[in-house]
Amino acid sequence: MPHRVAVLAFDGMAPFELGCVVEIFRVARPDGVEWYDLTVCAEIPGPLDVVGGFTMTPSHGLDAFEKADTIVIPGVRDVRRPIAPALAAAIAGAHRNGARIVSICSGAFALAAAGLLDGRTATTHWRYAPLLAARFPAVTVTPGVLYVDHGDVLTSAGSAAGLDLLLHLVRTDRGPTIANAVARRLVIAPHREGGQAQFIETPVTPTEEDAVGQAMEWALTRLATPITVREMARQAAMSERSFLRHFARKSGTSPLKWVIAQRVAASLPLLEGTTAPVEEIATVCGFDSPVTFRHHFTRAMKTSPSAYRRAFHVGTDSLAVGIR
Repeated sequence: MPHRVAVLAFDGMAPFELGCVVEIFRVARPDGVEWYDLTVCAEIPGPLDVVGGFTMTPSHGLDAFEKADTIVIPGVRDVRRPIAPALAAAIAGAHRNGARIVSICSGAFALAAAGLLDGRTATTHWRYAPLLAARFPAVTVTPGVLYVDHGDVLTSAGSAAGLDLLLHLVRTDRGPTIANAVARRLVIAPHREGGQAQFIETPVTPTEEDAVGQAMEWALTRLATPITVREMARQAAMSERSFLRHFARKSGTSPLKWVIAQRVAASLPLLEGTTAPVEEIATVCGFDSPVTFRHHFTRAMKTSPSAYRRAFHVGTDSLAVGIR
């Protein structure tokens, strides 16, 4: 059976987050691939008012949660009001039954009310983060990131960060080849690390952005070799201190974390499309040892390189298709 996704609609909701879920999980991309089975539901089936002056009418209630493999809560109507007990109970019950629970933006309040975030880190839109922490002190709120993935429970920042998280789910479920195809169809970035900043106070100037981008391009051509901040700063014609500051403004992360993420990403098609040993892939992708590769891969992908290969391997080509 296809992977079943249920998304909650509610009275007074803004349509963007729900639209993101529909775009990712209802429209099959690429063509010909068995896709997800999406159900839009509400606490009580019937007409709902939507921001923008129109209505929608979900035909399913919270009982749809009982059959879902993944449940997405794209927000709550009012972050200052208690979550309906029936909704919190349905979320908690679905989680006990093995469903993956996902929130976008203020949807984290519903997950917290269901008790799923107690003792965990979580994120939400930066403007709601103080209130989430105050209302649910057992939750460790991290307002500076795009999304947090615990495997069974995932939370994301506001609006567009939800797209990053949903695409991350596709990448986790189907591998990077399919996820990249989805991103191309939607004309969005194929992958942004969850730990990137969701809000950058001071944007870089066009000149600074070009310089940092040039250093990034240079690093991407030599992932298999050692790369230092000093070398990247030199490519950008900046001091190390200035480069670190401008890089963070452009990418929301540090140069070394970014390089590690690119090396992990470069290993994915090799694990999918070759039979090369993991040790060899580690070397080709620039990790100084297989142990280091496994550590960073597991941290980023929530699984080991070998387990990833078992799940997504599709070819038997040699390592000749690897990094150049």
